Amino acid sequence: MSAKENSILVPTDFQEQSLIALSQSYNLARFTHSKIFLMHVYDKPENKKEAEEKLNKLARETQEKTKIEVETILAQGNPFVEINKAIERMEPILVFIGLNSKMTSKGIIGQNAFRMVREVEAPVITIRGKAHRDGCKTILLPLDLTKETREKVGKAIEFAKYFGAKVQVLSILDKGQEVYENKLLSYSNQVKRYIQEKGVPCGNKTIRGKNIAEMVVNYAKEIDADLIMIMTKAEINFKEFFIGTTAQQVINLSTVPVLSIRPMARKDTTSFTSPF
Repeated sequence: MSAKENSILVPTDFQEQSLIALSQSYNLARFTHSKIFLMHVYDKPENKKEAEEKLNKLARETQEKTKIEVETILAQGNPFVEINKAIERMEPILVFIGLNSKMTSKGIIGQNAFRMVREVEAPVITIRGKAHRDGCKTILLPLDLTKETREKVGKAIEFAKYFGAKVQVLSILDKGQEVYENKLLSYSNQVKRYIQEKGVPCGNKTIRGKNIAEMVVNYAKEIDADLIMIMTKAEINFKEFFIGTTAQQVINLSTVPVLSIRPMARKDTTSFTSPF
């Protein structure tokens, strides 16, 4: 694979949800002129032959159906470790992951999926629901006042232009933080104008409440969103380990696909160049 070639990585366990995730990658692969890499990680050496046959069959069927170039990656070991190695090697523009069940804080240690979302460098789209539109009409963009959240704006514009979609900015004001209300409203309006100046339809709304993740997911349903864009944190503290980060909670609750972007590493966030 050449360094300039776009690639989309789709790990699969051949179960329904990972196949739904694969189907959601087709349009984006076409829009970005990307090759799809299907990856399967098996655990025991005796399972290699069966895994290889299944993976090759799925790749052939996908390529015949979509006319998109498909390649396979087969590895043995821990899924998170092996998929992360592939991501570091390939630098895909996106990773699509199908989620089979809700991830509770009790089971977080064994949840390779959310560990991947939180730690890998590539943007990750998680797919939980069964029914998804073929394309994307509305992208939900939750905002707060952190500099990291600004990284989502450019990606939202990029995706909206791919699909001809509208961006809906959602500002969430946590009860008890009314002191930040004017700043948040001003920032939300700046983001809206900036997105519109880039030729993308955009609306904005502010809501108040305590359970941020639940409000994001409920609003996504209300506006019939096709994609929620969030930022993940590279690390979680002791408290967050037990209650779950907001990002994890959104992924856990949402049947709408969620695009998770890891913030850029920076020593001094004040040096971040913002278009606003």
